[in-house]
Amino acid sequence: MPVVVIANPKGGVGKSTLSTQVAGYFASQGHAVMLGDADRQQSSKLWLGLRPPSAPAISSWQLDADQIAKPPKGTTHVVLDTPAGLHGRRFKDIMKLADMVLVPLQPSIFDIFATRAFLDELAQNANASKARIGLVGMRVDARTIAADQLDTFVQSIGLPMVGYVRDTQNYIHLAAQGLTVFDVAPARVERDLELWQPICRWLDQR
Repeated sequence: MPVVVIANPKGGVGKSTLSTQVAGYFASQGHAVMLGDADRQQSSKLWLGLRPPSAPAISSWQLDADQIAKPPKGTTHVVLDTPAGLHGRRFKDIMKLADMVLVPLQPSIFDIFATRAFLDELAQNANASKARIGLVGMRVDARTIAADQLDTFVQSIGLPMVGYVRDTQNYIHLAAQGLTVFDVAPARVERDLELWQPICRWLDQR
């Protein structure tokens, strides 16, 4: 049962957007998906409450405020949205579960520096080192100078840039309905689905 942890200590980088989309992808493939929300803002849990019954099912994972429990039986895929400022025992407990860690990152100097320290912490954590780690550029056009700068940073730390999630109103409009780009007609989100292909391939690796 793969557990995908979405993590970055900096707030506002797109963790909940990435978490819900990853859960939506797994659900679209017919998997029994559970989306956990360890963030106090509970954005992913709120999104689940908006999700229509006609969409592929995604279950909510109830997480204790102080302890991360194992997912219930019957779950085949888990996505865990984590809070800003993740560190200490909470960080270690979450990383014990992780098979994959996706780190959303925006191409700003503040995000890059904040994330560098977190990636160093990931590398130093024995449990996290067993997980595959990848970065996802959020709200960035892959053809821009900003994307090139982000790629340069990623290459310097030896981790893969898995893909990009572009800055588009599609994610905002779909989130308001509890939906993902995998839940609507492909023609409506063709460019987004194209950008998601390398991310999906990375998620499907074993």
